[in-house]
Amino acid sequence: MRLFVIAKTKARATEVEQIDATHFRVAVKVAPVEGKANAAITKALAMFLGVAPARLVLRSGATGKKKVFEYLSAV
Repeated sequence: MRLFVIAKTKARATEVEQIDATHFRVAVKVAPVEGKANAAITKALAMFLGVAPARLVLRSGATGKKKVFEYLSAV
């Protein structure tokens, strides 16, 4: 399943907002330096969904605000 994320970095608080079944807005406190923001977004989204962060793989948007994650279900 693909998850579409609009990311906001350097926010006041870490928040995840679900827009619909596959679209989310994720705000994190971390600055976008050396992939730290992507890691924080992955962790926040995983916590919101109740899954392990390893189940979410960033497929596109590593350097942009619009990101596409793929949820890897159990095999």
